[in-house]
Formats: sequence, structure tokens, C-alpha cells
Amino acid sequence: MRSRSRLCEKIFVQYREDNMTMWNDILGWNSEQLDDLRFVGYSYLKQGKFDIATNIFEGLALLSPESAYDLQTLGGLYLEMGNNLKALNTIEKALKIDPNHEPTLLNRAKAMFALGYRRQAMAQAKALQALPNQDISGQATALILAYT
Repeated sequence: MRSRSRLCEKIFVQYREDNMTMWNDILGWNSEQLDDLRFVGYSYLKQGKFDIATNIFEGLALLSPESAYDLQTLGGLYLEMGNNLKALNTIEKALKIDPNHEPTLLNRAKAMFALGYRRQAMAQAKALQALPNQDISGQATALILAYT
């Protein structure tokens, strides 16, 4: 059964890669156009226009599924908009690509707290609280205080 699951996963990954290449070929886009789109999406995010930014980063996640940045940003947007389950699922995808990205780990803790996964969220927040990055550790401390 496990080998069947791995086979399905390989087929899905290949399909995703082929699909992404197909769309980039159809659009005639390369990394430069994707970076331009990221800039536009981030600009909307900074203006607080989360719905527009979310649409852009959802498109980027389809066009460039290996981009941890796009998934991290999309997860953060979902979290900001209160769509905590989508946020957690997207954040988990981002962490598979970049497992040590501290702001994304902090967002995972926030999403887990919001969804009621208190034990897991507390463990994540306590691990982040011990980091030397004071911005991350301070926010982790604030989360712990808010949920105790």
C-alpha cells in the first residue's frame, strides 16, 4: 500500500511540474515575469488589500509551486483574513520546502492556536521563544501569554 501511495505522489508531482511548465509556456513567462507579479502582490499586501494580494499569490502558487516565498506569503494572507485552516495547510506546504523559516513557523503557531490545536501550538511557540531572533521570540512569548 505504501509503494502505491509513493507512486501516486510521484505521478502527482510530475503532473504538477508539467502543468506549471505548460502554463508558463502558454503565457510566455519566465522568472522575471513571476518576480514582477510577486512585486505587485506584495504591493497590494502592504496597502492592506489582502483580497487582491491573495488572488495574486494563489496564482503564483499555481505557476511556481516550488516557491516557498509564495506559499509563506499566501499562508500569511489567509491567516490575516481569518481563514485559519487554509492558512495552516498552505503554511505546511511552505515548511516542506523551507522547514526552518522562523516567521512561517510563527504563523503556524498562530494558525494552530486559532484552530484550537492548543497543545501543538504551545509546543511550537515555546520552541520559537528560545530562538536568538528577538522579534520572533518576542512574538512567540506574546502568543504564549495570550493563550495561557
